[in-house]
Amino acid sequence: MDDIAKRTAEYLLQINAIKLQPAKPFTWASGWRSPIYCDNRKTLSFPEVRTFIRDSFAARIRELYPAADMIAGVATGAIAHGALAADKLALPFIYVRSGVKEHGLGNQIEGYYEKGQKVVVIEDLISTGGSSLGAVRALREAGCEVLGMIAIFTYGFGKASDSFAAEGCRLDTLSNYGVLVEMAAATGYISNNDVETLKEWRTNPSEWGKDIQ
Repeated sequence: MDDIAKRTAEYLLQINAIKLQPAKPFTWASGWRSPIYCDNRKTLSFPEVRTFIRDSFAARIRELYPAADMIAGVATGAIAHGALAADKLALPFIYVRSGVKEHGLGNQIEGYYEKGQKVVVIEDLISTGGSSLGAVRALREAGCEVLGMIAIFTYGFGKASDSFAAEGCRLDTLSNYGVLVEMAAATGYISNNDVETLKEWRTNPSEWGKDIQ
């Protein structure tokens, strides 16, 4: 197990960024129902955790994208994380809204950038990948060269993997669903029954929970 993936999962569990509600599932923006919810915004409230994430992002960007000359965060969850990583790397920072702003200048991309700049996109969470790839397309349409995306956590759905491949965008994450479940079970955060529920959900997430009122 990768040390960064393990430590990231441990931190998420320690600060209760992971919520489990098999009997009362969460509903995602995609319409999928889920017994698990990952709230990475909580990481910003814990200095040790956010510093670890910042440093891990910066190290991964140096390793994978040494040519990067700008960092972009996906609004809203990854704005702070992206800005922290950009500061660590001494690189410019911009962020991308989910859509064009309906007042003022009507921007979707906030901050100063120039066409041709090489951008690494920071995201907090990857589920189906739809909103994350929307940011990638917006940057490309604005003339930026997107080198890839790095996120804190991914559920690892095939739909997301296929979407990123179709978009021609590399995706890397600090941790993932498999590591998280393994760490949660090992630390007693979840029971054996929870593990089975999470495995069942993971097999067919788009259909799971439709019979739960």
